[in-house]
Amino acid sequence: MPQNVEDLLRALAPQVLGVLVRRYASFDEAEDAVQEALLAAALQWPKDGVPDNPRGWLVTVAARRLVDQVRSEAARRRREDTLALATPQSALLAHPADERPESDRDDSLALLFLCCHPDLSPSSRIALTLRAVGGLTTAQIAAAFLVPEATMAQRISRAKQTIKGAALALPEGADRAERLGAVRHVLYLVFNEGYTASAGADLTAPELSAEAIRLTRLLHRLVPDDCETAGLLALMLLTDARRPARTGPLGELVPLAEQDRGLWDGALIAEGVELISRTLPRGQVGPYQVQAAVAAVHDEATDADATDWPQILALYELLERFGPNPMVTLNRAVAVAMVHGPAAGLDLLATLEGDKRMARHHRLLATRAHLLELRGETGPAAEAYREAARRTTSAPERRHLTERARRLEGGEPAGP
Repeated sequence: MPQNVEDLLRALAPQVLGVLVRRYASFDEAEDAVQEALLAAALQWPKDGVPDNPRGWLVTVAARRLVDQVRSEAARRRREDTLALATPQSALLAHPADERPESDRDDSLALLFLCCHPDLSPSSRIALTLRAVGGLTTAQIAAAFLVPEATMAQRISRAKQTIKGAALALPEGADRAERLGAVRHVLYLVFNEGYTASAGADLTAPELSAEAIRLTRLLHRLVPDDCETAGLLALMLLTDARRPARTGPLGELVPLAEQDRGLWDGALIAEGVELISRTLPRGQVGPYQVQAAVAAVHDEATDADATDWPQILALYELLERFGPNPMVTLNRAVAVAMVHGPAAGLDLLATLEGDKRMARHHRLLATRAHLLELRGETGPAAEAYREAARRTTSAPERRHLTERARRLEGGEPAGP
């Protein structure tokens, strides 16, 4: 399937799902119908061309699939009657599949809030949203949660059953406030998966990051006075600004210290810095605002040597006060090493070895390898790089880690 068609289908999938959930109030059946419509489009569009109104085409085809599905199940005859009353089948069949639907509104944000329904556990809310809105596979979501794929599949299935029949609408008042934190966390994970894909041949999945930024902009417009939502948007902008320099000509990973900062997106940096500078003094500081401040310090440094590591270390120390997080500790260890020396950073890393989520994680090994390299212990560093390469599911990361090990074993400096 051509990449442009694949990208279009990924972008339209949550919008189409939102339309069907709003129309029929049946999340589980709607998602199945949308998947069938996406498959039909993937087979038909490359041959026949993309229709003039691809979103309308998908909505109409998915709606037909849903009605056919309900009609074929005798046990769901009552639901068929409900659907027939909501949208007569003749109305579905009387128009071409690419005709513009009765409403062109984007329900992606409402779908986000639906997936963060209060009847779901926090982990199930996030997993379901990553699946339904972010378009991530079960394997990708499992990697983000550091759990087995089978466990995640069961969690998503239970979540879909729990919200079966729930209406699609933007919540108000206390209900909105209750779900807002979960929605932010979901968007954060979707963005991270797009910025550094957990698996596959490509380092990044730009369509996921772009969708996360789009939805976060919508969320920020919905709650403009919420400082953490503003902080999340600033974090995404400041991080995504570096994307053009993150890979080399062959798609290879380029570490932050080695990136050509002239390739960074200055407009995104300026927008992100302005947003976080305006937000921080306004209200109670939260973790997304602190992470955005860290990203701003990196982005404003003219080169790697000009990075204000003491300020970054202070920000990570502040970030850890919001609650234990092994990834935050991992990043703080690097800052400690840059300020107090690699030995101090390695001592902090050692505290993570008892964390079951991190003990054998490739990023812990890669960070240890980097600090050992800074300390001059090239043999142990190369061994740690190779072990990290064996454990990552990302092909670009594996090549990068293997190359650093090879250069150390060959007596070459592995870079800054």
